[in-house]
Amino acid sequence: MPEATKVTPFLMFNDQLEAAIELYTSVFPDSEVRNSARSGPNGPLVSAEFVVGGQTFKGFNGGPHFGFSEGSSLFVDCEDQEEADQYWDRLVEAGAEPGQCGWIKDPFGLSWQIVPRRFMELVGDEDPVKVKAVMDAMMTMGKLDIATLEKAYSEAAGS
Repeated sequence: MPEATKVTPFLMFNDQLEAAIELYTSVFPDSEVRNSARSGPNGPLVSAEFVVGGQTFKGFNGGPHFGFSEGSSLFVDCEDQEEADQYWDRLVEAGAEPGQCGWIKDPFGLSWQIVPRRFMELVGDEDPVKVKAVMDAMMTMGKLDIATLEKAYSEAAGS
């Protein structure tokens, strides 16, 4: 059994914890429910510890006064465009709302950043002109498109 981490994200849902866990564990590999508690033998799921993409979370159905905001999001490090497209498309199919700059809000209100690794490499460049060109291109996108970002990078002055 893996050693527990000192800090674990804790997600408070209204009454959608079970549906959220089903979605998250179906979309991301290395996912599982480790333990859960119900309010009675046939009652709804009240709390759970679950793993999504290798990250452990704790979740709780806390009631209608809990919600999510863009102030917190889950960053998904995607190996390439194909992986980013896969996660983006599966979340959209499940009812997520696409946003700008690689952000998408799932049906439970939780924001995700679906980011191809190459984007992080491009914005980590030492040339501020290239970085600005990539950021400007990114600001026009919903789902991040590496080919378009690479083009902005290569066409930037100072190349």
